Amino acid sequence: MPVYNTNEFRGGLKVLIDGSPYVILENEFVKPGKGQAFNRVRLRNLKNNRVLERTFKSGETLEAADIVDVMMQLVYHGQGTWQFMNQESFEQIEVTDDQMGETIHWVRDQDICTITLYNGIPLQVVPPIFVVLQIVETDPGLRGDTS
Repeated sequence: MPVYNTNEFRGGLKVLIDGSPYVILENEFVKPGKGQAFNRVRLRNLKNNRVLERTFKSGETLEAADIVDVMMQLVYHGQGTWQFMNQESFEQIEVTDDQMGETIHWVRDQDICTITLYNGIPLQVVPPIFVVLQIVETDPGLRGDTS
């Protein structure tokens, strides 16, 4: 497994801390006038989305997380599960409503989404950037309610 040194820390880097996958949100290198240099890092846990702040001494290392982003197509959904298919290998992955989160509102059948996998287990689903939806019902406009 690759190892990252503190001088390689940058936003978006995925690392393992205490056996859990994290992504680096911010990295600030601090060189005080007296003492050893260190990195002040903000991390987000990919399993429960909690944000953590930690400091690492200059020269410390972190193990890289086995995280892969895969483009997959939604095949069908029902009863709390969503089936996605890899278009290259035709493998299917089942994702629960909890793993989908707010993405449920933006994904329609046959959409291609980015799924983040940690050791083959889906962590999060990112919907397509552009979504075409149809407005079915709206409230009537009020007189004088204009911008």
